[in-house]
Amino acid sequence: MSTRLGELVERLGGRLIGNADIEVVGIAPLSDADASHITFLSNPKFRAQAAQTRAAALILSAADDEVVGASYSGARIVVSNPYAYFAHAAQFFATLTARVAPTGIHPTAAVDSQAQVAANASIGSHVTIEAGAIVEDDCVIGAGSFIGADARVGSGTRFYPRVTFLAGCEIGKRGIIHSGAVIGADGFGFANEGGMWIKIPQTGAVKIGDDVEIGANTSIDRGALADTVIEDGVKLDNQIQIGHNCHIGAHTAMAGCVGVAGSAIIGKHCTFGGAAMVLGHLTIADNVHISSGSMVSRSIHEKGQYTGFYPLAKNADWEKSAVIVRNLPTMREKIRELEKTIKALSANESEEPNE
Repeated sequence: MSTRLGELVERLGGRLIGNADIEVVGIAPLSDADASHITFLSNPKFRAQAAQTRAAALILSAADDEVVGASYSGARIVVSNPYAYFAHAAQFFATLTARVAPTGIHPTAAVDSQAQVAANASIGSHVTIEAGAIVEDDCVIGAGSFIGADARVGSGTRFYPRVTFLAGCEIGKRGIIHSGAVIGADGFGFANEGGMWIKIPQTGAVKIGDDVEIGANTSIDRGALADTVIEDGVKLDNQIQIGHNCHIGAHTAMAGCVGVAGSAIIGKHCTFGGAAMVLGHLTIADNVHISSGSMVSRSIHEKGQYTGFYPLAKNADWEKSAVIVRNLPTMREKIRELEKTIKALSANESEEPNE
């Protein structure tokens, strides 16, 4: 299916320079696009490639248009944020070819008579929905998923196949949970008694806001007493662990394999690179950005970029550095002794009479 450039701009905004009646079928990279595609330029270092692209139209900023516009032969859509515009356009083209899930409950699904499922929801094969659960309008629940007792799934939310959404958990509107995710497993809570571990019942739940996306095989643990909270607009990649009683602020994003220990409080609009780790009971302010592989071992109260890992090096060089780090306490004491000696010598020189 195709759409006119003029229709796309009417829908998404932007300033169109060129023929509004050109038909395009989708978006492609600068190098692969042809006369049936639009493409985008979001990084100035690709200006030369953009000038040569065969795409029917190019999404770009006003600054890039001043450089590329004269040499590019196609239509241009000038916007303030080309990458965000590309994302909106990609969503639009996806709707043109998206397969619509059938409404209703599959014959193999097991839905408790005390559950509430909207008539226009789509419940896939072998889904289980327990008593008291609520599935609102336009939800799509993929095959083999589980929704526990008294859980709530907000309108327009989609579960891909094999999502586990346990008792009492809630997610708001327009959410997306990918396959293998487990929401509401017990938090890791134990008390030590004489060398043995005594389980602490995890009686809280997980409360998730609107427009949240949760990646494949990600786990979010229920709270011990209070709830684990994921605010609106949070984006979690695959294979992330969120511990019990954590609170993740709105529009925070985490890349794959991030781990957040229990009771950490993370602010709004934060980002975490892949494999970053956050220790428990810490507080992180709004607009904090953690580099990949970093270990957050203390609370952060000021916004900014934080990095906490030793740069990659050849193994032999790393071993030499490790020896130096191990000897730092001894070196510090030697430096202190040298400082005292220098200070004493300086004092003696200043006390000597002038000839």
